[in-house]
Amino acid sequence: MVGSTPGFPVLDHVDLVALDAFRFADGGGYPPSYRDFVRSHGWARTFGLWLVYPPVLPGFADGRSRATNLTARFRAVFLDGREDGYDRMVQPDGDWDLAERLEAFGWSENGDVLLWDVSSRDQDGEFPVWESRGMNALHRLGASLTEALPRLRENAGTDRVEPLTPFALSS
Repeated sequence: MVGSTPGFPVLDHVDLVALDAFRFADGGGYPPSYRDFVRSHGWARTFGLWLVYPPVLPGFADGRSRATNLTARFRAVFLDGREDGYDRMVQPDGDWDLAERLEAFGWSENGDVLLWDVSSRDQDGEFPVWESRGMNALHRLGASLTEALPRLRENAGTDRVEPLTPFALSS
């Protein structure tokens, strides 16, 4: 998928049980490409700017709850855009119905979002991957995270992946 770097993977705070046990509404778990990515790279900044949120152990930040919050924000922005008639927001590859189904699983330091269409699981258990640039467009990146990664790398202009230190929340 992505080249190995010393210090990988950072899994100290990743909930590997939840990575395998979690189920979406369709009864299926996380896509295999996502599980492989998390196991291989853990908590990292991918291609210099992307953060892919893994499930984390209690007491740690930036896990799937962060992705849930991003999903709510994404949907609110797109609902406002739909109500205001900004059809350009779902271009070039999406539509309003798709925008309502997408769920965030990653975020770039540029304010872009990685999303899954969780209603479109294929026979291999994968979800199509979308990118919303600045929460103002929808670009289909591929049928899985494995297919999306080369496009993200190309757009970022680097193949650098750096491990990050997990952040423990204070109680």
